[in-house]
Amino acid sequence: MIVYPAIDLRDGVCVRLMHGRFDQVTRYDDNPAERLAAFAGAGATWAHIVDLDGAEAGCAVQHELIGNLAKAVDIRIQSGGGVRSAEDVAALIEAGVARVVVGSLAVSQPDTVAEWLRHFGPERITLAIDVKADGDRYVPALKGWTEAAEVDLWAALDRYPPDLARHLLVTDVGRDGALTGPNLDLLGQIVRRRPDLQVQASGGVAALSDLSESAAIGCAGAIIGRALYEGHFTVAQAVETVA
Repeated sequence: MIVYPAIDLRDGVCVRLMHGRFDQVTRYDDNPAERLAAFAGAGATWAHIVDLDGAEAGCAVQHELIGNLAKAVDIRIQSGGGVRSAEDVAALIEAGVARVVVGSLAVSQPDTVAEWLRHFGPERITLAIDVKADGDRYVPALKGWTEAAEVDLWAALDRYPPDLARHLLVTDVGRDGALTGPNLDLLGQIVRRRPDLQVQASGGVAALSDLSESAAIGCAGAIIGRALYEGHFTVAQAVETVA
């Protein structure tokens, strides 16, 4: 399983949001390049970088900075936030990003994103779906988690057959930034129903046991944010746990 230490960028610095809310921001680090280099030095081979300003604005804001980070540090970067066009995807790839994360458009404009997958290839794009529990089902959350999609998670995934998509990042928004552990039940359901997808656990990772349990149910990766910044464990320990 791949460990993806996370950097959320806002105004050029590293922050974390609680439940994705921009009015609940914790500022952690003023130098994302140093933080990224520390991740690489501790054994991480990938990092997950989000342009929060871009996500909030609905357009690319910090893609130049993300490109500079990709060039400066020997680590593969998966990045998104403000990706709204094929030109955005191409610009990030050209800047050195290994995989581009496509969020709400993966649910709201599946035909468009399917074209991007065919054009750039399934290894270049990670579909990111944020979900909220709605009774006994999970519904994708859109527009900063303020709106619910008209389809449930399974219908959204059905739009991407096995020969089209490969990487999927799923965040239970009720757990994001809360250090309550990932939603293993949901992740297990996805792995069983869509064994063709490389599933990344996101939201709530708080302990090394969360990583080992995510790996045990078949997750291919895990995004780790607040737990690292607040010292619950180190990147080196995370890498060793999943090795």
